[in-house]
Amino acid sequence: MMVPLSGAELVHKPVQLYRYLLRCCKQLPNENLQHHYKHTSFRVHADEDDSERIRQIIKRAIEDADWVMNKASMTKHNIQS
Repeated sequence: MMVPLSGAELVHKPVQLYRYLLRCCKQLPNENLQHHYKHTSFRVHADEDDSERIRQIIKRAIEDADWVMNKASMTKHNIQS
């Protein structure tokens, strides 16, 4: 199981989230996964200006990234077994 990257608790702004997610992508086991998740749609929420909604989006994005990393890790582990 992959452990969430350190620093998630420090993510409070969209640019910090973007950097965090890029670091997560680098941890994924293959280039196809890295490419796919690196190009997720940040533009969908680009015009969001409600600070509470931004906090919710950041929280959910970190949870989703942790899930993807754990799933990728489990898949990699199962392939190696």
